[in-house]
Amino acid sequence: MRVADVPDARITAPTDALVRVLLAGVCGSDLWMYRKMAPSERGFRMGHEFVGVVEEVGAEVTAVRPGQVVLAPFRWSDGTCEFCRAGLPTSCSNGGSWGGALDGGQGEAVRVPLADGTLVPVPVGPGDPRLVPVLALADVLCTGHHAARAARVGPGAAVAVIGDGAVGLCAVLAAARLGAERITVVGAHEDRLELARRFGATEVLKARGDAAARRLLELSEGRGYHAVLECVGTGTALRTALEAARPGGAVGYVGVPQDGEGVDVRTFFRRNVTLAGGITPARTYIPELLPDVLSGGVDPSPVFDRVVGLDELPEGYAAMDRREAVKTLVDLRR
Repeated sequence: MRVADVPDARITAPTDALVRVLLAGVCGSDLWMYRKMAPSERGFRMGHEFVGVVEEVGAEVTAVRPGQVVLAPFRWSDGTCEFCRAGLPTSCSNGGSWGGALDGGQGEAVRVPLADGTLVPVPVGPGDPRLVPVLALADVLCTGHHAARAARVGPGAAVAVIGDGAVGLCAVLAAARLGAERITVVGAHEDRLELARRFGATEVLKARGDAAARRLLELSEGRGYHAVLECVGTGTALRTALEAARPGGAVGYVGVPQDGEGVDVRTFFRRNVTLAGGITPARTYIPELLPDVLSGGVDPSPVFDRVVGLDELPEGYAAMDRREAVKTLVDLRR
């Protein structure tokens, strides 16, 4: 990981906006590339979570204007294609992802394609402390919400959350917001499990794999959970989730898949367990969740437990890789 100069971001199409970044986040999914990408002279521009100020807009942009604070979800989309209209902007016919050959969110400025369909104006100033929890809407808070929605969490539900990373912790917030009565979190780190309790978990369990599945069944008196939120992305985590779901229950699957090793489809076939989820349509969820974040009714900001400037970003990645930080916040206002 290195910080380098690249050509300045600039508008190249009438539907573009130029955004000066205020805050950016490092996602757990960024770590997969951090760990696995081969050394490269050119490198790959990183970052898909950012809030910033609009500096310039193209001639056809009408939804945002210069000087506005805006939030960018982790993919850009036109907001008008058949998939966007169906609530799946992550499958937009004309959309795409930040980074790579394009500008990444972990930089000073970003050219935002299809600005009208992508950017969300936020009615706060650049120095407002609420921008930190707003940043979580770019990805992790919406992803936790997607898991809860996919697993049909509602009032009175018994919910198990697999994973104590930022997404798992945000899934606790989401389940509590939707009225879950019981929330059991499976994780591996005492400090994160304590934060899960602060977010609304009623029980925490330090275990993994078969031991975690057995303990979840014991805690549910053998019945299993109405909803299980898989927030890791490994075959082990998915197996645990499927084993812990009760007959007729549901698994919300949002961990970025790394492997599916050992997952037996008969596990959920025999008990009529629904498996739903996938990549999160964050742009669809933001209007629903933003008012609660701005009011303080939902506060995911504690997941950002390491703050760095742009020049310190390599250490921010290293801290997350060493499990010394849940989620690194990059503050370009410093």
